[in-house]
Amino acid sequence: MSFESEKQSYDQNGFAVIRQFLGETELADLTGNLDRYISDVVPQLPDADAFYVDRNRPETLKQMQHMGGDVFFRDYSQHSKWCELAEALVGEPANCEQPEWFNKPPNTNHVTPPHQDNYYFCLVPSNVVTIWLALDEVDAENGCLRYVKESHKHGYRKHAKSKILGFSQGITDYSPDDFSNEAVMCLQPGDAIAHHGMTIHRADANMSTTRHRRSFAMVFKGVSCQRDEAAYERYLNMASEQQQAQGLNV
Repeated sequence: MSFESEKQSYDQNGFAVIRQFLGETELADLTGNLDRYISDVVPQLPDADAFYVDRNRPETLKQMQHMGGDVFFRDYSQHSKWCELAEALVGEPANCEQPEWFNKPPNTNHVTPPHQDNYYFCLVPSNVVTIWLALDEVDAENGCLRYVKESHKHGYRKHAKSKILGFSQGITDYSPDDFSNEAVMCLQPGDAIAHHGMTIHRADANMSTTRHRRSFAMVFKGVSCQRDEAAYERYLNMASEQQQAQGLNV
């Protein structure tokens, strides 16, 4: 697949939607292994690899990271369909970071602060893409992603410490102009959205009392990218401080 229209949208707006990126069988295989991972692996993970809204309530699992230690997800990071999309968008060979899983459980009230992914990644150049796959129906009620169109073209925005676990930094000067320029992304299970590492995005809380908002994501960085090690070390220290302040063992 060439992904020409997706590339055009990605370059212009900073994101691109790929409807039914995974078919029914592919999606069932992925979700089945996610269910296995949650039931069999997550109870043994350190606090820093699985975040909960309330650790005493397993149903409030909100984020999993560093999933590449599992054989299925280690191999899945090389999935040809994902790799082909990533390389079409970044315009060069790309390597995958470890898979991640996100959720906004019902009856919880946590937002995703506006941020730019590469503020966390610290890559130069910022030729990095996140491919985010919807596992549930995602809409405004349960906390869909909202992107500021063309924001990847204007450099970094000011970030500061956030109190939201899993998102240690958030943009501090998000403005009415940003709100008015948001694209609200409603997705069906199997739909994907890919965004540039500098694209500003956020999500509201899940206001549904019954529906989850689960997603699976992989980050691909172009081979031209180099890590700014000093900036990355500062980020890791801030993330560790946030987790310790919230009582996690890190």
